[in-house]
Amino acid sequence: MSASPDPRHLPVLVDEVVDALAIAHGETVVDGTFGAGGYTRAMLSVGAGRVIGFDRDPDAIEEGASLVPDPKLMLVEERFSQMDRALDERGIGKVDAIALDIGVSSMQLDRADRGFSFSADGPLDMRMSQSGPTAAEFLNQADEAEIARVLREYGEEPRARTIARAIVAARPLERTGELAAIVRRAVGYRQGQKSDPATRTFQAIRIHLNAELDELEQGLEAAERSLKPGGRLAVVTFHSLEDRIVKRFLRERSGGNPAGSRHRPELADPIPPTFERVAKPVSPSERELAANPRARSARLRSAVRTAAPPRGRLQ
Repeated sequence: MSASPDPRHLPVLVDEVVDALAIAHGETVVDGTFGAGGYTRAMLSVGAGRVIGFDRDPDAIEEGASLVPDPKLMLVEERFSQMDRALDERGIGKVDAIALDIGVSSMQLDRADRGFSFSADGPLDMRMSQSGPTAAEFLNQADEAEIARVLREYGEEPRARTIARAIVAARPLERTGELAAIVRRAVGYRQGQKSDPATRTFQAIRIHLNAELDELEQGLEAAERSLKPGGRLAVVTFHSLEDRIVKRFLRERSGGNPAGSRHRPELADPIPPTFERVAKPVSPSERELAANPRARSARLRSAVRTAAPPRGRLQ
């Protein structure tokens, strides 16, 4: 099955996500990252009885009803890490399936005024919720060591200190084009190189401003609390930092301890697993990559909720 894609947003791995969710007719499903509604449309098309779409971006919520005009959709302006509380407050309780598409949405990337991308010049904003400090405020106020730390930790940028020094020397910064040019000059970018070095810097600042990795960890725990026994979880990530968090969470929650040895036998986990049937990661097909190059780094991981009580924080 394939949902008709919105021209502004091609949902990544949509068929594979729907397969992993195995939605039965009439079930209640959460789209934790609504965006332009690509996964929600697919969920409804296979018989979901109700979809609760979460998004922290007020633009996504405001436009959602026209993007997906279906009475079975309930839109909630909230972080997906708060889904269990929000579901309880609305009298919904536990659900049958949850999908999370981590990171920035195509709708945000394609709007220059949101400042997530350097493909078109715009203000240095990058705020998913449109509240709190902007990227410009962070870059103009943080010291060089802090900027370098963010670039190194969240962008895995090997020349973080060089780029941070160049940013501080060029302040104040206000536009995405300015920042991209500074990064390129700092690392000696040549036109025609395979990848633009500004990509890692933009990723790092966006992840930092929106606390995306903390949100992901807390969102996985909220999903664990929100799923019924037998409920299905599907998570799509777009870079290694996110994927490692999801992989570690599912390994820990499914009782997957590191293998023992004859000197140190594997210890049995005394806490019953909260997830089972953890599937092998799935990557986009060549056909999907040809239609949607942004999917190239995507990876889907999925699992099924057991009846065990939820655990505490991810270790």
